Amino acid sequence: MTSSDYWDAETAARYDETSADMFRPEVLDPAVDFLAALAGDGPALELAIGTGRVALPLIDRGVPVSGIELSQPMVDELHRKRPDVPVVVGDMATSTAPGEFSLVYLVFNSIGNLRTQPEQVACFRNAARHLVPGGYFAIELWVPGIRRFPPGQQAVPFHVDDRHVGFDTYDMATQQGTSHHYHRHPDGTAEYGASNFRYIWPSECDLMAQLAGLELDRRVADWHGTPFTGDSEGHVSVWRKPA
Repeated sequence: MTSSDYWDAETAARYDETSADMFRPEVLDPAVDFLAALAGDGPALELAIGTGRVALPLIDRGVPVSGIELSQPMVDELHRKRPDVPVVVGDMATSTAPGEFSLVYLVFNSIGNLRTQPEQVACFRNAARHLVPGGYFAIELWVPGIRRFPPGQQAVPFHVDDRHVGFDTYDMATQQGTSHHYHRHPDGTAEYGASNFRYIWPSECDLMAQLAGLELDRRVADWHGTPFTGDSEGHVSVWRKPA
């Protein structure tokens, strides 16, 4: 039994709309460029493939992409766009996709959907099992914002505009968190949604990779390759399976 929240049919049907900012070319294109370069001439596997935000443009670039996805409704939305994308419905910590891959990737903080450390460790091991020797495992993950807490503060905003307000609350004893989303619709009504996660520090990711037999290849602050520093609010980390 996975600890992940489950995206139901109603949530899946609205996912592309509520995540519209993540589909903008200036956000998506650098990620696709980065991942296509890692995949090279080989196939890729996306863990938590969702509705295909990253997978479909990567396929359009000539990279064969398969997926693993917990939510059948999310897969249904993906297959409405591209019925031929192979997807295994199951959790990304233990489910197996046929074949071997030059790249396994996990974007948009999705590894945090696994809300226990053992599941996250298992996810790294599962990624490693799917890789050919010399293949890469890449994740996109934010750096927990808890250092921004002044005394007594309980939440950190991560996105604020006229259509969406989002903030995270954290339990620093358990590394559990909740993302709270308020979406304003064109008719003026507002909708609240929440998702739960376990946050991971970059150094903890490296230890999980080491337990999976992977070696750190690079860590940058974003898909553009900006150097990662102590002030970075996110990271794209790449580990390599020894040849």
